[in-house]
Amino acid sequence: MAEFAPPTQLRWLYVDFNSYFASVEQQMDPRLRGKPVAVIPVETEYTSAIAASYEAKAFGVKTGTPVHEARKMCPGLICVLGNHQKYVEFHENIIDEIDRHIPVAKVCSIDEMACELMKNERSIARVGEIAAAIKAGIAKNIGEYVRCSIGVAPNRYLAKIATDMKKPDGFTILHAHELPGRLEELKLRDLPGIGPNMEVRLNKAGVYDIRKLLTYQPKHLRAIWGSLWGEKMWYYLRGYDVPDTATQSSSIGHSHVLSPEMRPPAEAIKIARRLTIKAAARLRRKEYCAGAFSLSMRIENGPRVGLEARMPHAEDSFTFLEMMEEMWRELMPEVKGRKIKKVSVTLSSITPKGQVQPDLFDSVSTATKQQKKNEKLSVAMDKINQKFGRDTVLVGMTATQSRSFTGTKIAFTRIPDVAEFAE
Repeated sequence: MAEFAPPTQLRWLYVDFNSYFASVEQQMDPRLRGKPVAVIPVETEYTSAIAASYEAKAFGVKTGTPVHEARKMCPGLICVLGNHQKYVEFHENIIDEIDRHIPVAKVCSIDEMACELMKNERSIARVGEIAAAIKAGIAKNIGEYVRCSIGVAPNRYLAKIATDMKKPDGFTILHAHELPGRLEELKLRDLPGIGPNMEVRLNKAGVYDIRKLLTYQPKHLRAIWGSLWGEKMWYYLRGYDVPDTATQSSSIGHSHVLSPEMRPPAEAIKIARRLTIKAAARLRRKEYCAGAFSLSMRIENGPRVGLEARMPHAEDSFTFLEMMEEMWRELMPEVKGRKIKKVSVTLSSITPKGQVQPDLFDSVSTATKQQKKNEKLSVAMDKINQKFGRDTVLVGMTATQSRSFTGTKIAFTRIPDVAEFAE
């Protein structure tokens, strides 16, 4: 790994919103303010919380707590069905607000943004002014119940850690001269990139706390992690501003955990159709074509089964639906009538539409002419759904059949566009 100049200045400001989903719900509905709130993905007692307000966290309720357990822990708990479209709308307004005070350099998740400090913004006084302005602007223009913690440090990784050192509504600075010693007060799991499995690996290597972790050299950490990330950790913890490795998306996909009534194969295929249509619409909106399609399903109390196939690059919904239904038929003997817990579809080998090389020997075939018609029809359907609402026009199913499909969700690694909620 390349050598980097030792850190001497503050370079990054990180904004982390506190209990984001629950805070947005409290901002939208005054009746929820000051109350213990859990945001849930579906209206059933057998699901788990995807977010909890600080009032609920005080009772021990957190992300992943089953609802029936959460109600025992917090008898006055209010469960609210998640509104992902609103969370994305708030997210985009928040970015606009932060941009008024300092440009957002990287959107790290639905509730986390990083801003790179210019040379004239790196003093303690100036970063304090910027942080105060961001907080005041959010309270005034987004809502006083949508609070955030702000961290400042020599690199983005440490700035994120700083946001967790004081919550809610905190402001923390990690100075270069404090590193890495100030981190010794933290636990291993407080460091991004160290989850339960990684903690076990560190323990097996004799590392039980950050003090011990800091004694290891870059090559030793790389060996423990089994990847370059371990070596990067050595630099991150000492304040080095290591540049990101550029990545490019190579697939578009959607998955859905089915509600109990939709798990029989005859019902589950309706969800598979809807996911396929949604992925295809997203592909077209980004002006890509896909050269491969895969379908997988997790059998209830059983294994995952799936198929993948290549094809001439396409963008229309009809081509992908035909492939999905053919794969579905091939997989049914493996399912053997059992219930299906989860369905996933993925469009891969994606290429910008203008870069697809046409087949010179198939330019006038009947199949090619039909595909062109299907592309035009798919685009027309997209426009209707964007204008009049999702599921106004569907292929191979009715609006009633699609109602059990709960729509676009915010994933840990991806924030959907607002337009996606109409697909």
